[in-house]
Parts: sequence; C-alpha cells; structure tokens
Amino acid sequence: MASYTKSLVPSSSSLSRRPWFPPHIRHPPPLPRRSPTSYPSISCSIATSKVQGPIVERGEEVKSKNDEDNCYGVFCLTYDLEAEEETRTWKKLINIAVSGAAGMISNHLLFKLASGEVFGPDQPIALKLLGSERSFQALEGVAMELEDSLFPLLREVSIGIDPYEVFQDVEWALLIGAKPRGPGMERADLLDINGKIFAEQGKALNAVASRNVKVIVVGNPCNTNTLICLKNAPNIPAKNFHALTRLDENRAKCQLALKAGVFYDKVSNMTIWGNHSTTQVPDFLNARIDGLPVKDVIRDRKWLEEDFTQKVQKRGGALIQKCGRSSAASTAVSIVDAIRSLTTPTPEGDWFSSAVYTNGNTYGIAEDIVFSMPCRSKGNGDYELVKDVIIDDYLRQRITKTEAELLAEKRCVAHLIGQGSSVCELPGDTTLPGEK
Repeated sequence: MASYTKSLVPSSSSLSRRPWFPPHIRHPPPLPRRSPTSYPSISCSIATSKVQGPIVERGEEVKSKNDEDNCYGVFCLTYDLEAEEETRTWKKLINIAVSGAAGMISNHLLFKLASGEVFGPDQPIALKLLGSERSFQALEGVAMELEDSLFPLLREVSIGIDPYEVFQDVEWALLIGAKPRGPGMERADLLDINGKIFAEQGKALNAVASRNVKVIVVGNPCNTNTLICLKNAPNIPAKNFHALTRLDENRAKCQLALKAGVFYDKVSNMTIWGNHSTTQVPDFLNARIDGLPVKDVIRDRKWLEEDFTQKVQKRGGALIQKCGRSSAASTAVSIVDAIRSLTTPTPEGDWFSSAVYTNGNTYGIAEDIVFSMPCRSKGNGDYELVKDVIIDDYLRQRITKTEAELLAEKRCVAHLIGQGSSVCELPGDTTLPGEK
C-alpha cells in the first residue's frame, strides 16, 4: 500500500514531510522514505493552538474534501484556542503513541486517554496510533470513531504502520501490539517473533522519540519484550521502560478482598514479583488489608500459599474459559492504573507493582532483566524501588523460580539484545493461557 497523508489541519512539520491526498485517491504515487522501510501514514489532526483555514468570503460555499480544496467542514474555519478561557489554561500538549491500536485492548484504552480520564481534564493530547498493513483499514475506523466522539482534549490523531514516523517526539509509548501464540507454536518461537518486533520498535524510539519517553510494554511475553526494547534504545534511560504487571496486581487485590469480606479499596501494598507468567509471585506477606498485614486478617496460610496464588496466576485462563477471549477491558484499565501510578504521587506508605529494569535493586535479584517489583512515585513519571519489604524463605524460593525463567528467556533472545548467539532452554511452558 503506497504512503500518503490525510490531514484535517496540517501542521508545518507534516507539510514538509509529505503532501495531502484527497480520500478518493487511494493509490497515489510512492513518496520518499524517511526510514529504512516505507509504510503508509495518515494524519488527522486539530492543531495545538491556532487552526488556519482558507479565507471564505460571505456567501461563498465552503467546499468539502471532494472538491478541489483540501479542507473539510468545520476544519475550513479559523479559530484560536488561546482566545478561549478554558483552553488557555490547559497544559502543553503531550504526544502518546499506542501500538496495536486496532486491537481490543486499544479499543477500550484510546477513549479513556482521549476523554481526559488518564492525564487529567486540562491535559490536551495527540494520539499516534501504530498498526500493521493487515489492520490499517481497521485503524482508519478507529480514527473515525475518535473523530466522531468530539473529545475536546484530543487535539491530534495520526495513524500509520512505520514506527519511525508514529513515534516521532512521543512522550509516552504504550506498546500493546504483539503476535499471539498460535496452536503448536513453541514459546521460544514466540519470543523470537515478538522479540524482533520490539527490537525494531526500540530502535525507532531511540531514533525519534523524546529522550525522556516513558514506555509501557503490554505485548507478551512482556518482561522480555521490554528488555529487548530497552536494549535497542540505548539513548533512552533504561529506567523509563516498564512491563505491565498491574493487571496481576489488581487481580490479587480482588482475591484478597473477596476472602477477607471487604471492598478491594481496603487492600494495599500489593506486590507482584517477577515474570508476567504463571511463575509470577503475588506477595501476601507484605500486603495489607485495612492497614493490617494480610496474614493477620486471613489466617489460612494454606489458602494464601496455594489457592490465592494459583487463582492470581491462572485468572487469565479462567476468563478465557468463561467468555472465549482474553481480557481486554480489564487490561486497558490496568494500563490506565499503571500510568496514573507514575503521574500521581503514591499515597504515603503504599506502593504499586511494575516490571522494571533490575540494575541496582536491593532485593538480591539478578541484574540485567526486567522483573516486577514494588515501586513508589512522586508523580513526575519516575519511580523508586521500595526498600522496606520483607522477604522470607517462602517468598525467596518463589522469587528465585520466576527469576530463573526470566534469565532463560533472556538467553533465548541474546541475539536481539547484543549478547551473542541465543541458547534457548526454557525451564517449562509457563506462558499465560491468553497467549496460546
């Protein structure tokens, strides 16, 4: 499919890169490439400050895109955001990239982002949506729905399949898209296939994203995909990369609340240790219910070690058995929670779970992997690891098991992270059921 741009209100930068083609021209001539590979890109945007359309004399009919002019309806008019009291007090626009943007998770997430639910009611955003050639038509449909929703804070929407274009100047990158595991596919094959995707996306982020971009990887196996991504983006701090384990944390809180007979807002200090797989360790030792240690509220140690742990580890599979699909809405909610945990100060004494780079950790966990650990944030997008946690023999044994799995995954993708030839000997098939 040939490259082209459709811009409702083109910015000067977009005009310098590629021209606009009317929608009825579906196959315009090829354009010069910006990156090693050329992909189609569509940009639909409302400018961040002033929107200048053609001067229309009184009585003159405004032309549509089907006419010779390139403007369309209201986008032919001129208005100034700075003249409006509400928009004058808004924060500076931020650029947010979402990969796998035509998928089910994104279908829930994008509208939360656009509504102001995630970054706040005074934070305008630009959404940069990354898809594939196969999903491109669906991606256009997503952009159409975003247009029709009339979100005031959504100032720009652009879509494409070239990460070097979509990731330009982004300050947040939510990497959701990944190949699902098919029937008969070995986990090593899945690591290699998706690893190549995240290696390329890491290179693109390194080349064109903001130097302080925050990256949240959702596509599985997300811990090792995050490691691959950060290793291919050496100019971006490794601390800026996260693998999503917030859904696991939320599931663990729910199970503890159910057992204790309280609402789940009473559960705090919940940690998921390790890999986003069935070796993950939901930590009841350090968690609290209504301010009290879990083990003092739920005195059934056997339930905590067995039933609770297994329910959290296998919750995704249980959901698939019930409704025939993997979680989408709850995953989108957990992405929102993960972003909020980084952009709002952590309540005093509490923490949240995120899989982050292990270098410098004080828990005795191997360095140079991405491992879920307890974190706190001051709300500035950064985080620090929690120091005041207890690790007993039971917890250490299980942390060691999930650590071994991640080290084995790392050896499988050595060729993608600049560490020589890969040797793939995984300790067991522990990929979550939703990935098969």
